[in-house]
Amino acid sequence: MNRHTVAVVALVALVALAGCSGLGGTGNGGDGAIEQESAGDGAGDANAPDSDSDGEASDAQQLQTRQRQLIRTAEIRLRVNDTERASERVRELAADRGGFVSDSSRAVEERRGETVRTETITVRVPSEEFGPTVAEVESLGEVRSADTRSEDVTDQLVDIEARLENLRAERDRLRELYDRANDTEDVLAVQRELSDVQEEIERLEARQAALERDVALATVTVRLSEEPPEPPASTAWYDTGLVAAFLSSVSGVATTVRALAVAVAYLAPYAVVFGVPAAGGVVAWRRLRS
Repeated sequence: MNRHTVAVVALVALVALAGCSGLGGTGNGGDGAIEQESAGDGAGDANAPDSDSDGEASDAQQLQTRQRQLIRTAEIRLRVNDTERASERVRELAADRGGFVSDSSRAVEERRGETVRTETITVRVPSEEFGPTVAEVESLGEVRSADTRSEDVTDQLVDIEARLENLRAERDRLRELYDRANDTEDVLAVQRELSDVQEEIERLEARQAALERDVALATVTVRLSEEPPEPPASTAWYDTGLVAAFLSSVSGVATTVRALAVAVAYLAPYAVVFGVPAAGGVVAWRRLRS
């Protein structure tokens, strides 16, 4: 019974001590910093974290639940009646939604005797305007193909930020060593190390800026093409009219005569250069035989 009583008294004393220590920072006579710490520890808010470990867990939870960083891209092929008009409309859409045209190219082709124009436009728009922009672009013509993609770069950005934090801390330590270094050899060694760290920091910062820019601005590539001309309808030869058949035949004869004339003109120099000596040789050979 004595041991049991002693254990109970000790437990009560520990609970009382814990309660007193928890209430010690709420008094009016305490230090302001202690009051602020107590408030942060959740004395007035039951939902607030009461330890550093709880704060770290909260930060980790916020990191996991924060908005994912996505790079959005789309490639859309449209068949339109007028590429110039459709191209102008795509540019207007990008400007209206706070974006801009980053690249464009245009080509003109001849198909069955008619001119066919094609154009490729790449626009950058804010990520929150990606879906509406794609929908409006697809309404400008007949969609031949549409491909949208999203690349999650959240982990890359978190990793880059962590590496930058470590490298910046290392840079600060190296600067302190550089200020305290007296020996020339030590100074040069610290300088080399500091230069390498600074170069790595700049490389990571550039990579971070590029990823953040791609996350903030989605990319939409639009390929516009006009309807190709329809092939002429084929007709049987016996359905051709008499006059048309005669004129076509005359045209064929004229073409044949012209081709023969061109062939003769083409072969005449060869006949003069090679034919005359050959004929002279044959005549001389016959005279010798006779």
